[in-house]
Amino acid sequence: NDPNRWQPLNFLSFVDQSGNPAPHPNFTPEFLSPEWGSVKAYCLKTQDLQILNNGFDCYVYNDPGPPVFIQNSNEDGIDDPYKWHFALVASWSSQLDPSDPTEIDISPGALGNYDLANYPQTFAEYQAFYDFNNGGDAGSGHPINPSTNAPYAPQMVKRADYARVLAEFWADGPDSETPPGHWFTLMNYVSDHPDVVKKLGGTGPLLSDLEWDVKCYLTLGGAMHDSAVNIWGLKGYYDYLRPISAIRYMAGKGQSTDQALPSYDPHGLPLIPGKIELIEIGDPLAGGSNENVGKIKIYAWKGPDFISDPTTDVAGVDWIIGTHWWPYQRASFVTPPFAGYLSGHSTFSRAAAETLTQLTGDPFFPGGMGTFDIAQDNFLVFEKGPSQAFTLQWATYRDASDQTSLSRIWGGIHPPIDDIKGRIIGEKIGIDAFNLSLTYFNGTLSNSENDISQDLKIFPVPFKDILNISHQLNETIYIQLVSFDGKRVTEPIALGQNDQLNLEALSSGIYFAQFIDQNNNILGVKKLIKN
Repeated sequence: NDPNRWQPLNFLSFVDQSGNPAPHPNFTPEFLSPEWGSVKAYCLKTQDLQILNNGFDCYVYNDPGPPVFIQNSNEDGIDDPYKWHFALVASWSSQLDPSDPTEIDISPGALGNYDLANYPQTFAEYQAFYDFNNGGDAGSGHPINPSTNAPYAPQMVKRADYARVLAEFWADGPDSETPPGHWFTLMNYVSDHPDVVKKLGGTGPLLSDLEWDVKCYLTLGGAMHDSAVNIWGLKGYYDYLRPISAIRYMAGKGQSTDQALPSYDPHGLPLIPGKIELIEIGDPLAGGSNENVGKIKIYAWKGPDFISDPTTDVAGVDWIIGTHWWPYQRASFVTPPFAGYLSGHSTFSRAAAETLTQLTGDPFFPGGMGTFDIAQDNFLVFEKGPSQAFTLQWATYRDASDQTSLSRIWGGIHPPIDDIKGRIIGEKIGIDAFNLSLTYFNGTLSNSENDISQDLKIFPVPFKDILNISHQLNETIYIQLVSFDGKRVTEPIALGQNDQLNLEALSSGIYFAQFIDQNNNILGVKKLIKN
């Protein structure tokens, strides 16, 4: 019951992300892939890697520092960042009822266009960026479509329909392509668009369809791969819990706002009128013997127990006992079986958005807008909806990425603390993946003038246990060994000008020594034989 650590969930019936049912009832999925940080990267840089220990060695790139942890103070309440972040998820859950008449403009003229340089860093900035009561973020939209030089037409949609559709559209539950797959679909959409100009980076010669596809797939694939390596290394190390665990834990403790009121506990949920309250005598939730009086209630989506037929039923929103709070997900999936911090969706999507921006040389979708049509009552899977037809619209790739991030909060899968740092890391990965790909496309790696192998002395060859390496280069270089079938068998090792490597543990065979710089660029390769 550690409220700062990931908690496995037990299911009577569980279906994984590939649609496979659990092997038996009462199934508890294990943490999925916490060791991914040790997988060989595409463009992640050696100088951004740390090997940290949290019971086992964790390979962590681009460490953003820890998430927020729950406070024990008797004076915190909603001022405790931990409680604010998770209470916001509960608050947004109250916006998922199509009977709510609230409408918002979901056109690119009203949403998106937020500068990454202004993303929040402090708790006060997080509070200003995310709209706790109404949902959404601080994006103000684009005044003009640059392709048409005309304003984007407004599109008024029920907030509940928009939020519910986003939660499913970008989800990674059963039948989903998962975040990387979504972005390959979007890349195909861009490549097939009649207005796209297939020039790498928006300049130079026009590429054939085949060359364009190969270069786009390689670059986007590298960015998606490294996003997984980076984020699952962080998930394994920080082992941070999901909203369902945090909200139910705090609700079970009580309230943390007023010591004079019943059920006070420093680890309780903050009381927020109309959103998080105490159950009193006479409340419909009080119970026949008032057994629930003094417990926490949350105004939220009621959960899958209120859906018998998903083609006709809607769970709706109402007051529920806090320990029964649900994410907006199907009952057989609920929450991905791995830690939350950082958000894979935020990182994958921002990395993909930056990759597409670099590949096309334009932050905007072809024609100034990407679209996806949503049919009335024929899109949502685990309840009826949406109640109206509308079109998802994005002016830029970054706008689509930011929408993905918000979908995970409305879906009850991530709090804001999981989101922003993932967006920042994703931007870095997307740009670095493109720049590394350019070195392949431009033939940089095969240029003999850049090969430092001739400046290195390596002996003896063949070697048995000890390998000697000397050089007179003025830059820091690293060596990593790769097996004959292309698998990396050692981590990068920084070399001095005269070094001895003890490779006694290495099996006999043929290897390739790759010499790389701090940016993971390969500077030279030598074949080695170990006896």
